[in-house]
Parts: sequence; structure tokens; C-alpha cells
Amino acid sequence: MNIWTKKAMKKIYLLTGLFASFWVNAMGSAQALTFSYSRGQDVVGHIQTTYVESGESLGDIGRRQDMGVYEMMEANPHLDPWVPQAGAEVIVPAQFILPPGPREGIVLNLAEMRLYYYHPGEALVSTFPVGIGKKGWSTPLGQSVILGKTKDPSWTPPPSIRKEHADRGDILPAVVPAGPNNPLGQYAFRLGFPGFLLHGTNRPGGVGVRSSHGCVRMLPEDIKSLYYMVPVGTKIRIIHAPFKLGWKNGSLYLEAHQPLSEPKYRGSNSIGYLKQLLSKILGGNYYHVNWSHAVEAAEQSSGYPVKID
Repeated sequence: MNIWTKKAMKKIYLLTGLFASFWVNAMGSAQALTFSYSRGQDVVGHIQTTYVESGESLGDIGRRQDMGVYEMMEANPHLDPWVPQAGAEVIVPAQFILPPGPREGIVLNLAEMRLYYYHPGEALVSTFPVGIGKKGWSTPLGQSVILGKTKDPSWTPPPSIRKEHADRGDILPAVVPAGPNNPLGQYAFRLGFPGFLLHGTNRPGGVGVRSSHGCVRMLPEDIKSLYYMVPVGTKIRIIHAPFKLGWKNGSLYLEAHQPLSEPKYRGSNSIGYLKQLLSKILGGNYYHVNWSHAVEAAEQSSGYPVKID
């Protein structure tokens, strides 16, 4: 059974849980969703709910909770994302399974459009929604480092992007100076992936969706917070993991997302692949899993952890 053809639902998260705090940077205060974690505990935060106020979209609600647009839509497929009914209950899945692999540096999971930063020397993780490359302009997978960071960066659009804009009658200058019209926002990180940046934006609606030419976008308040947290030289690992498995209080949880649409990701959310992941984490002992719960969670792709044992 393969669920690749299942309609893409969309996403939502708000994080609270074992530990949450406000981080204050040198230029003022900026909110960061930060949690403690312990050995053997892979799930952070708690699922919450809120209610739609008149005139707001799921994106508006998500912005208040530091959630991306698709995150909000994925957990609330029954609601109109643009004009949800006032007073309707909204799931705020303030819970995440930490990404697979080493808990160090920055880990960015393209499938959930979310970034995790592990604070060095502490069992703390901060997490933020991101915007990633649209189809045809994919954000790369792999490992690299933060080579540098810049406040108030200028932008030198490459010829391919200048041509794309020119074809629409929008003539870009050779260099876009720092300021409100700069798509890089106020802060930027230079990565070891040539031509790709991690940066802010002057269009917050592009965070939590596939909107960029491959760079990674963050909300203005989030990139400001991250800028003062992360030192140059920090490792960054970009993955694509529609399924995440993890333990909480001795129980196994599955967090399922829809994969990106590129052909290379096809099958990455199949039931066959889920079996492989479960076999790895359980040593082949499937008796620990309620298989019908696991399949249901995989097919629903709600974007938050679901208990499957």
C-alpha cells in the first residue's frame, strides 16, 4: 500500500511543553519556542486548541503561535484556511517529535518546513517554521555549516532570477540595498551550499510554504532571534523526513507529513517505508505497535505526534 496519491492535507503546530521561554537578544526581545528534552524522550510540547476570531485566517493564527501556513492547514483540514468560520475550534498541535539523526547544530526538515536548533552544551532545542524552495527551485539536501552572518544584508539577484522577473515586466536592479524592499529581510546566514542563504523576509506570508528560489526564509522575529543564538561555524543538516518516530514515557509515537512533490521523494511516505522505519527502531519486533493506528496516522498526515502502540 502506498499513500503517495493521497491528497496533500496541510500543516499546523504550536510548541509548548517541557520548557518554553522568551529569549532576549542584544537589540530587544524576540520570541523563540524553546524546549528541554531528555535521554529517551523524543517528543516535546503539548497539543493545544484555540478559536478563530472574526476576519482572521489560519495563517494569521499561525503567525501568532509561530506556526507556518501549511502546518496550520495540515492539522485542520476541515477548516477553510483563508476564511475559517469565526468561533471555530482550531487545533494547535504544540507537539513535535525531534528529527532523526544527531542532536546538534541546525536540523531543517523540508517535509515539515521546520527548523530545529540544538543549543550547544544544553539539552535545549529551539524550533521555527520556514519557507523553502518552490518546485523547480528545490532547497538542497545535505550537510554544511554556517559560514557567516550579516545584519541588514543587500541582495544581488542572480541572472536567472533577474530574467524571471524581467519576463513578468519587473526589472530588478543589479543590487537591492538593505531596507523594507529587500527580500532577504534584516538578517541573513551564509551557508556552505553555494548560492543558498538562510534569511528573513519582507513577505511573511512566504514562511511555512514553498515560496523561494531555494533559499530558506524565516519570519522577521524568528530570524532575529536565531541570529543572536547561532554562532558562525554551526553545523546545518537539511533532511526530508515525512515520517518521524519517537518515544515519550515508554510509548511510541508517529508524526506524519506529506512529502514534497518532486519525483525523488515519491514513496518516502509509503506504508512499506514506514515498516522499514519501525523495523529499525523496534528491532523487527512489531508486537509493540498497533498496526491499524500506525497506518491511520500515516494516511491522515495530521503533522503532529500520534501514539501508535
